[in-house]
Amino acid sequence: MTDTPAFAPRFERAFDLLNASVGAGRIPGGVLGVIDRDGGRMVRATGYAQRVPREREMRTDTWFDLASLTKVIFTTTRILELAKEGVIDLDAPLTTLLPDLRQYDPGAWERQVTFRQCLGHQTPFPAVEPIYTYGRDADLLRAFILQRRWEKGPPVYSDINFILLGFALERLAGKRLREFDPGPGFAFAADPEKAAATEDCTWRHRVLCGEVHDDNCSALDGAGHAGLFGTADSVLDFAAGLFAGDTEGDETVALMRTPLSEKRTHGWERPYENWPGGALASAGTIGHTGFTGTGLWVDFDNGLAWTLLTNRIHPTRHFDSGIATLRQAVGDCMNAG
Repeated sequence: MTDTPAFAPRFERAFDLLNASVGAGRIPGGVLGVIDRDGGRMVRATGYAQRVPREREMRTDTWFDLASLTKVIFTTTRILELAKEGVIDLDAPLTTLLPDLRQYDPGAWERQVTFRQCLGHQTPFPAVEPIYTYGRDADLLRAFILQRRWEKGPPVYSDINFILLGFALERLAGKRLREFDPGPGFAFAADPEKAAATEDCTWRHRVLCGEVHDDNCSALDGAGHAGLFGTADSVLDFAAGLFAGDTEGDETVALMRTPLSEKRTHGWERPYENWPGGALASAGTIGHTGFTGTGLWVDFDNGLAWTLLTNRIHPTRHFDSGIATLRQAVGDCMNAG
């Protein structure tokens, strides 16, 4: 579009916040992108895609390790599409596709977990597990995850839920996730010269750039919880597809908007107190963040979507980047009207 979108003033205020964060040395760089339901679009970059061991400027077409945006853009979408096609029953246990899950204990609680519970993070799996510390044999690690007696706890946001959903997709297709078509504008790796750098990894002994940052995803050679790469435009194109699907009454998008708990829908987050999408978000907004410094929010009520992509963990995660505050402030700008 050649006309200035109506949201342009909000975009400018939000970009000023990103620019200020970069100027203060909180994050190396970032890209902000916004679209509306009518096709208006603005994308702008600031700062550096890489600072260590050399500097490269951030560009609007820089590729990002999207981290947990993989959960919603890739895995959730495919699980819900299979449910729409009748291939998966969301309320059936994962054992319908993963019969070997805790196969030596028929009464194990893990064997009762359903696809829907995994999508909504309503399972007893732990929040985090350093699976990569058990080795680099991807097949052996898959067997370990399936046979491990997991410590049962209260429902929390857990990567294990989406690792298992990824295993289910692999079983159906008969191939690894990295062999899947990731969708238009996405990939499972990126050209290091065109990608935002992430961490100087302490166990891979190099600055990661164009290869997945998530330790468990790397060890598994691809997984359902992380590993997707994309640009701001590809993320916005995905959001545009959600707007179109919502208009057309697509069942997949409807489920993405359907609450499963106070904080979650099928795969996505919904507004709650202090959520990353800002305090002013409409009830019709869904969103998700990624550990590397990424995020996408889609406001169906107001027909506006925005993505904030940063390399906030470059060169280390052990630094207060202020990303939580920045995300909320950007969200408030987008929702301020």
